[in-house]
Amino acid sequence: MDESVVWVDFDTMEQFMVKAFTAVGVPEDDARICADVLITADKRGIDSHGINRLKPIYIDRIREGIQSPVTKIDVVKDGPTTAVLDGNNGMGHVIGRGL
Repeated sequence: MDESVVWVDFDTMEQFMVKAFTAVGVPEDDARICADVLITADKRGIDSHGINRLKPIYIDRIREGIQSPVTKIDVVKDGPTTAVLDGNNGMGHVIGRGL
């Protein structure tokens, strides 16, 4: 085994991610949703959308003002089976979990 690889269990990583998200202003409940979604991607083998996106995508975008740490969801249009939502540049994971 390569000694330069450090394995971190998912529970420890989730705690770290929640702290990282909340440190940049994401509400704790939303931070838990985001961490869960990213970890679940890794558990399913979808590494391109997992934990590795934490800093370069989400933390950096929040710090640069590109993404809002607080997710405000507006219903633009709704019908009997569908709706158009505006997440106002918030956290997609939270938007995806629904209203």
